[in-house]
Amino acid sequence: MGFKIENMLTIKKVWFDESRIFVELSDRRVIGTPVNRYANLRKGTPAQWQKFEIWGKGTWLHWEELDEDLSLEGLLTYKQEPAKA
Repeated sequence: MGFKIENMLTIKKVWFDESRIFVELSDRRVIGTPVNRYANLRKGTPAQWQKFEIWGKGTWLHWEELDEDLSLEGLLTYKQEPAKA
């Protein structure tokens, strides 16, 4: 038994401050996370951050210019990788 897309959370709005990305979800929650968690976004400028597209019926963010894709699932379940020795 699978989920119907209309029952899933989706991305409705995206915005940035000087160091974080914020996402408003279809259930009206807002999540925020530091941009520096994502290597390709970290390399970009605030102007480049604004050049995103919402893909996958609201489940992915895509930055063509920065070669970055973030899934909603990944934003909700982010786990930092251990530092390399």
